[in-house]
Amino acid sequence: MSALLTFELALCLSDRLFVYSSSTSISFFSLSTGSPQTMCPEDTLISSALLRPRRITPENNTMTPLPDTVDTQDTMKQFLSDRIMKAAKALYSALIERSPGLIRDRKHHLRTHRLCCSGKELVDWLIRLNEGSQSRSQAVGIWQVLVDEGILIHVKQELNFQDRDTQFYRFTDMEFDLSQSAEEKDSKEEELQESLSLLGQMGPDALLTMILRKPPNQRSAEDLEVIYEELMHIKAAAHLSTSVRKELAAVVAFESHNKAGTVLFSQGDKGTSWYIIWKGSVNVITHGKGLVTTLHEGEDFGQLALVNDAPRAATIIMREDNCHFLRVDKQDFIRILKDVEANTVRLEEHGKAVLVLEKSSGLELTNQSGAGGSSKYTVMSGTPEKILEHLLDTVKLDTNGSEPIDPSVSDFLLTHQVFIPSTQLCTALLNHYYAEPSEGSELEKAAYALNTKQKIVKLVVQWVSLYGLSLTDNPSVVAFLESLRKVVASESRLYAMLREQLKERRKKMLDNCHQPCVKQHDELDWFLGYESPVGKCRAIKVNDKVLHEIFRPDHTFVCLMLPVNSSVRDIMEAMTSSSGGNILVKMNSSGDREQLKLEARAVSTSLGLNERLFLCSASQVDKLTPLKEQLGPELNSMDTLEQMCAKDIASQLTSYDWELFTAMHETELLYYVFGRDKFPNTTTANLERFMRRFNEVQYWVVTELCLCVELAKRAALLKKFIKIATVLKEQKNVNSFLAVMFGLTNSAVTRLYKTWERVPNKTRRIFTTYERILDPARNHRAYRLAVAKLSPPYIPFMPLILKDMTFIHEGNKNYTNTLVNFEKMRMIARTMKIVTDCRSQPYSVPSSPQKGLTERMFLDTPAIRLSTYSDQSLTLRSTSNIRHYVQNLKVIDNQRKLTQMSRDIEH
Repeated sequence: MSALLTFELALCLSDRLFVYSSSTSISFFSLSTGSPQTMCPEDTLISSALLRPRRITPENNTMTPLPDTVDTQDTMKQFLSDRIMKAAKALYSALIERSPGLIRDRKHHLRTHRLCCSGKELVDWLIRLNEGSQSRSQAVGIWQVLVDEGILIHVKQELNFQDRDTQFYRFTDMEFDLSQSAEEKDSKEEELQESLSLLGQMGPDALLTMILRKPPNQRSAEDLEVIYEELMHIKAAAHLSTSVRKELAAVVAFESHNKAGTVLFSQGDKGTSWYIIWKGSVNVITHGKGLVTTLHEGEDFGQLALVNDAPRAATIIMREDNCHFLRVDKQDFIRILKDVEANTVRLEEHGKAVLVLEKSSGLELTNQSGAGGSSKYTVMSGTPEKILEHLLDTVKLDTNGSEPIDPSVSDFLLTHQVFIPSTQLCTALLNHYYAEPSEGSELEKAAYALNTKQKIVKLVVQWVSLYGLSLTDNPSVVAFLESLRKVVASESRLYAMLREQLKERRKKMLDNCHQPCVKQHDELDWFLGYESPVGKCRAIKVNDKVLHEIFRPDHTFVCLMLPVNSSVRDIMEAMTSSSGGNILVKMNSSGDREQLKLEARAVSTSLGLNERLFLCSASQVDKLTPLKEQLGPELNSMDTLEQMCAKDIASQLTSYDWELFTAMHETELLYYVFGRDKFPNTTTANLERFMRRFNEVQYWVVTELCLCVELAKRAALLKKFIKIATVLKEQKNVNSFLAVMFGLTNSAVTRLYKTWERVPNKTRRIFTTYERILDPARNHRAYRLAVAKLSPPYIPFMPLILKDMTFIHEGNKNYTNTLVNFEKMRMIARTMKIVTDCRSQPYSVPSSPQKGLTERMFLDTPAIRLSTYSDQSLTLRSTSNIRHYVQNLKVIDNQRKLTQMSRDIEH
């Protein structure tokens, strides 16, 4: 895997690293060994973490290990509680001021409840307050946060908030100081919006906990959908089939333990339940070995005893206070096993299974990527030929062949290169196209043949739509498309159908602001409308030549134009002036060196931030020193940044990011995760360029702040970066928004206490709200919930998409019993389609975002007065200059150096 991933698969929360590596253990819940639903590596049912025992030393060889008291955790909890209390005060103040009649005496069942509100009225009021932008369930979640904190109390002390007229709540008897100064009154609306934002972020967790507390037989259909969505993002259950997750949602129970050291069960006990850690961590203890491993959030344990009807193999002890679990009891576990088997259909030929199908539920049909899902059976595994044959049967035709195609077909097309190369797919499609039925009348045979040909044509149009011009890189595919075009042109009905489909596709492309073609095209041109727009960032194709800069130990260099996939051997041979015995080394700004193997390919485009290639002898490797340009700038660009508006900088960042994002094809994710060995004649250069941009923006923020010596200017710059993050978020550029945020949470920046003290309180509150999105807990649930509210177009957080795909790939085999594991392919394709969906609408970067949070935060402190503009500042503020600046950021990426610089400016 490329060394480019300085951050790509290591999501850096300042110095709190959320690290992904290929050796990270991944545990899965598998319902049946050897069944199509088996997703567990090596068919094991016990958490793979148990298979990685760490070395036991006398210091940790104890049967009941207890954690040390961590004051920082208590401090953080208290800090959060204080923020919730402050938010509750703002909400209560608004309630008293705007709807004082809601709090009154209530009579119900001959009893009077003093000074309270009904649950339904509270929900109605909150929805009106947000002008209808919240659903009832979201409003319930906000009130549940206050119930959990003891701020809002049910008159009968019930723990679950209920959206009913007959359920009454009152605010706790603590003192709310509603007296406000004139300054406080001016900012109370802003504080109310910030409070709603905080509570809105916490609401989904509170709502889910409330739902899980309910007995399974009291859960509504909406409750089950909430649990189902959560299971999709829990490591132990994320990759189960839809039907299994649906059944789990109906039976999973909530269990919590408050004290560290509590024994959940002991080795030798009878197995009664399967557990998923929802919050906290546990220690796994075995007799004779002591502490074997520690399991964390999202991991699971306890399946083995249920499947084998055997005693518990280990003791489980709470490692920390307040641990929460999702529990599936044995009887439900066994029933789900039986249901899965009952819904499985196996098709055999010559005594061997060739296709395994699972009966689809109504929920699955609606969740298969929207419209077009029509098959009553879902492919779980099969031979490539049989999967293709089954999917062709699902393709439905109307008079012009424009009905949406089944999502499983696009899943197949996006991932087919894993199990059937494009050349073989072309051959298989031609075989189906020319196949003739052996039975039936001549009329029936002709109708069947025409139907099959129409399906093939429709599938190929979908294939071209998904891949675009990248298909032209494969000569066999180009030849196939040309031969198919000719035979289709000779049959009038097929010709008319294909013409209509291509016409409809071109219309959609024009609607999405693709540039119309200026030259004349054949009506049956497969790639009509796919010309790259002029002036945009050009996609790097597999046959393109790119610049290779090769440096010598004395820092002189040679520039070579070589194919993007050139190997190290190719580069060495191109260096005709070099003598034998040399090696190629890549070195970063810290001086870390790595010798590259002769077989390594695409080394130029996979270089990390500030990495360079050096040609030297083996004896010179230790003497290599980084180039001056690798070390980064010595002076900051504060003078330039002062003349640029934060909105303009953010807009140009987004504009450039969108160009990089759209230049990348979804299949590059597949090539990157599965590796170049699997796909030698492909390129991931565009994806790596986009990923490198994330690191560049992140370190740009840290570099500029650490190079700014003056405290006042540094504080102004810090505030400007927070404003840039705000605008990026408004523009739905999530990738750069998080890059800026990771830069601001880098330890070299967070330790600048004097600088942060000068940032206005309201700006710091906004920053703190944004920090919650960075929280990696529960598989980055805060981020996923935030993104779920976005509609396309938007630029997603690419490192997490790559992490999800890597997790799916490494945790699931490509084949099960020699059959293609199509359930894995479906999960891979679903992740790839996130990128497709993000780009499904045209994007126009606003030159000036609508007034909103940004204006409220910064209206009082304009960066530059109009009267102070000089000719130079006006020039610097021009769009072309700002664009040039953001495309050529100079950064320091040596964390040790940045930390030292931070200490130098603030001891």
